Order: sequence, then structure tokens, then C-alpha cells
Amino acid sequence: MSHPVSEQLQKWRRQFHQIPETGWSEFVTSAKLISILRDMGYQVLCGKEFLNTGTILGRRQEDVDAGLARAKALKIDPQLIDEMEGLTGCVALLDTGVAGPATGMRFDIDCVSVEESQENSHLPYEQRFSSQNPGYMHACGHDGHMAVGLGIAQWLMEHQLTLKGRFKLIFQPAEEGVRGARPVADGGILDDIDYFFSAHLGMGCPSGEIIVNPLSFLCTTKLDFRFYGTSAHAGVNPQGGANALAGACHCVTQLLAIPRHGEGMTRINVGILKAGEGRNVIPASAQLQLEVRGADSQINDYMIKRALNIGKGIALGFNLRFEHEVMGEAIDLHNDTELIDLVSHIARDEVGLSLREGEFGGSEDATLLVRRVQEHGGKAIYFVLGSDISAGHHESCFDFDESSLLFGVRIFTGCISVLNKR
Repeated sequence: MSHPVSEQLQKWRRQFHQIPETGWSEFVTSAKLISILRDMGYQVLCGKEFLNTGTILGRRQEDVDAGLARAKALKIDPQLIDEMEGLTGCVALLDTGVAGPATGMRFDIDCVSVEESQENSHLPYEQRFSSQNPGYMHACGHDGHMAVGLGIAQWLMEHQLTLKGRFKLIFQPAEEGVRGARPVADGGILDDIDYFFSAHLGMGCPSGEIIVNPLSFLCTTKLDFRFYGTSAHAGVNPQGGANALAGACHCVTQLLAIPRHGEGMTRINVGILKAGEGRNVIPASAQLQLEVRGADSQINDYMIKRALNIGKGIALGFNLRFEHEVMGEAIDLHNDTELIDLVSHIARDEVGLSLREGEFGGSEDATLLVRRVQEHGGKAIYFVLGSDISAGHHESCFDFDESSLLFGVRIFTGCISVLNKR
């Protein structure tokens, strides 16, 4: 990567790759982003300044506390940590002072709970920029997304005298588990946006190509089920207990047997079951972590309803108390034609990428931000930027082609040069 901009993008990417943090615990990451953006000259919002705290999903206090402890251990500016008020992410604002469109962009910042490979064939390990946070890894490319966001921020500052309108660069926490976009959307930061852009690296699209209008985004809801029974001695008084573990196990098999929907794709998965207090104790508590998905909101709602009915029925049959909590959500995607055409033109004719069609096949909470912009009269798009990857997303050997970072910056800034040209 000999291009000076590419070298800076690579530097940022590798810096963030070493400090992976999971959703709502990204205090070190956020502090570094805020510092870099303010040094560039941006006004930067953080915490309650852009998040609706009433609709935060899946924020576990133990994760927050661990993130704060990590920031303290790394001697992150305590004044900056105090400014965040226990909430991560940030928004950089730039006003050119000339009337024009408001353009928003979103970049996710969290990692996944994966132990990074220590094989010499794994480039981040071989070149000494692998994770310094054991058990956690940027295994989905969000380190690259942040680097692209900072590259765009730098370009905007350097070219603002040729531009008009306003810009908002959103560095969103907690995309994994689709938890962070809802409070961003509900915070209203996007309600005056005319054009909105977001993207993902890789996702099966090779370097030199782009999927401008990815299909098959699935609506999803992440749920925690909790069953509460009664403990008792398993040998002396088993009849006095109500077995939450047994109920949870039956619940799992019933959930996986939900009939599929004839009008579109459905998915369900139970990823975690935690239960019990001791070998000779009737289990008094059990927790399931599960997700449902559907091709559209109606089908996803069908899956939610069936899952909740099963949970309630199991509780009744096993004499348990049942609670549930929504931990994350995302919806389907409908890109605006005007931006599909613009991104296609910039990617093909200005950047030199090949256009291809493809399916996303998963879920992404940027869809909530896209929908929020569209509901307030703006136009929005989410695309997939091609990048060769060494292993699948969320795998321990994941890495991506860093040359794609500059392509990402050029696509975003190329669109800005058209929409916000003075």
C-alpha cells in the first residue's frame, strides 16, 4: 500500500484491530475515535448527546464495567471517559456554512467474542497487530469500517471549501447482536438527513467488485427467555421443586420445531442455555439466548409470536415463571433508486470496480437507520464493498484485503462530491 492515504488507512485499521471491544463496552475505541476526530477539527457528540437511552438494547452492566476498567488500565483520559457517561460511540459534525444537503454516514465499531488465531499464516499475528484483548477480535471488519470513516472525515476537512451542506459521521456501538442502531435512530440525529450511506466490507464479495443493492436482508429479533422455578433437594424432596432446566430444555426443542412460513424465509436459533445451581439441586433458574429471523417484518413477527407462546406454555406446564426481553433487532432493506444509480456510477466509472448482484442473507441494524432516514423524507443506501477475506466472518483467522479501504473512501467521497458539490 504505497499511496499515502492507503498507508494512513492501514495504520488506523491496525490500531483498532489491536483493541477489539464488544458492544456497549467500546470505551477505548470511542476515546480514540473522539480524539482523532477532534484533532481534525470536528465537533464530536458522545453518549446522551446522540443516543436515546430509553431504547438501548442488550447493554449488560458487567460488559460496561469491564470496558471502563480496561480504559482505566490503559490510562485513557478520564475526562473523556466521564464525558461519555457510560455510553459508547460518537458522532462527528461538520457544517460547511453554505446551504446544501445534509449527508449522513454510519460506521460500526464493535468486535465479536472470538479468540484470534496465533498461527503464523494469520497476517495480523505474523505482523504483530493482532488482538491485545484475549477472547475478543475484530473478526467482522469493523476495524476497517472505522478506518474508512476516518479517511472520509479527513477528506471532508481537506475539501470542505469545495462542498456545501452539512455532514454527520456516526460511529455506532453494538452492531453485533443488532443492539446499537435503535437508540441512534430514536435519538433523532438522522431526522434532518437528506442522504445516508452505510456499507460492509467482504461478505462474500471479492476485491475489485461491489454489490450496490444487496438482497435478502432478514428482519431479526434477539430474545432472552428466563424461567424461574423452585429449588429443592433432588434426593430428599424432588417433588417440592419446579425444574427450570427441564422446562428450558423442552422449550429449546419446541422452538426449533416452529413450522416454517410459506410466504418467505424464516430462521430460528437457540445459541445459549444456562441453568442450574448444583448437581443435587432441582434447578430454580434457566436462561435461553435465541434469535428469530424472517424475510419481512410480518414473517419475523410470526416467529416472535410463536416463540413467545412456546415460552409461556412451557412455563405453565412446568409450573415456572416466565420472562422475556428483547436484546436486539433489525429490519429488511429497501435502498433508494437514486442512490443505487449514484453509487453504481461512482464505483464503476470513477473507482473502477465491477458491479455484481448478491444476497446479504443475514441481518444488519443499519437497516433501522436507513428506514429512519426514509421515514423523514431522506434517501438512503447500504452496499457491500468487495474485499478478499482469508476466512469467514466471525472466524479466528478472519482478515481482509486492506487495499479495499481506499476504494471505500473513494466511493463515499465520490458520492459526496456529486451531492454536496458547492
